[in-house]
Amino acid sequence: MTSRDALREVLDGNLCSGCGLCRAVASAGSVEIELSAEGYLRPVRMAPLSDAEDQRIRQVCPGLGLPRPDKDAPYHRDWGPVLSVRTGRAADNELAYRASSGGVLSALLIHLLKTGTIDYVLETGASRDVPTQNETRKTTGYDEVLAAVGSRYAPSAPLATLRERLDQPGRFAIVGKPCDIAALRALAKVDSRIDDKIPIMLSFFCGGVPSTHGTQQILERMGAEKSDVTAFRYRGFGWPGKTTATLRDGTELTMDYNEAWGDILSKHVQLRCKICPDGTGGFADIACADAWHCDEKGYPTFKDADGRSLIISRTNKGEALVRRAMKDGDLLATMAGLPDIETMQPFQARRKRLVISRLLALRLLGQAAPRYRGLQLARASIDAGVWPNIRNFLGMARRILLGRHP
Repeated sequence: MTSRDALREVLDGNLCSGCGLCRAVASAGSVEIELSAEGYLRPVRMAPLSDAEDQRIRQVCPGLGLPRPDKDAPYHRDWGPVLSVRTGRAADNELAYRASSGGVLSALLIHLLKTGTIDYVLETGASRDVPTQNETRKTTGYDEVLAAVGSRYAPSAPLATLRERLDQPGRFAIVGKPCDIAALRALAKVDSRIDDKIPIMLSFFCGGVPSTHGTQQILERMGAEKSDVTAFRYRGFGWPGKTTATLRDGTELTMDYNEAWGDILSKHVQLRCKICPDGTGGFADIACADAWHCDEKGYPTFKDADGRSLIISRTNKGEALVRRAMKDGDLLATMAGLPDIETMQPFQARRKRLVISRLLALRLLGQAAPRYRGLQLARASIDAGVWPNIRNFLGMARRILLGRHP
């Protein structure tokens, strides 16, 4: 253990996002990523780390902090870098139907593979061994991308195998959580292989990573045994799609998305996600989200409809990809505006505006907190108003005082 010990700082402060990059930047066998008793993916030190390894982890770990994204686009205090805003869907009807919200990310991946821009994709899909959990997949064609579509509301560590990927031939795209992409951008500043090997980074709006205990609670409410589940889908096959467990006898048990996420999974989200200032994928080349239809009070209706994605180009590279995919007929999209983002994603707007009040509660009560730089959190908090910030400060303080910090 070094005198600084970044891993211990992250774990003791419950700041880990579970991206897995610490395993990749440490020497082989020094760090492994394992499922914790709380149901999150966490690093486990298997051997002592050198000072250089510790410093590298500190440089790239999104649990310890985030800088302002270094991008081509103007920075918006709520939405990060924005070059263009669109709504759309995959031109492929099967892809759009199976995906969680129109299949735009999957359509872009297929376009990249088809045009030879990349050799493969690194993305997250359902584990072949435990269908309710996730695994990182190397996909090389349409059928594999189609098999991996759909949101996966369980822990994933797509960067854990990055060391091996960088040592192997081939260029690849990656689809990751916002924190995964932020970690990759940090590594790119000190490892030139990242930009050479990963020509495009894609992300999505993220509401947080739920524990595996959340999925277990869904199964219990469905009346299903985990050992009897042969396939598990959180969303898709319609928009927003139902959470579906397929049993060994072919029976399908379903639950509405609003119940699965709103009543269960959202209550199991890890602490780092509750203080995240970048749930919208600000470090990616392109970020996508559900382009929700909302009621008169501004809340998503979650009524079944044709899938529709929000598409934000954040870099010139990302914008060029969207335009090529549209020109080649792989993507159907129309322009939208900045005000439309909040209309379709009201939760994400509120979330960033309230981060600073939660951070303040952590710091005043002597808890560890990430260091965020240049993200305009103070300006964003003004838009939230005084009372929402007070309520969130008190809510976080109450969690800490009651021992619900993790």
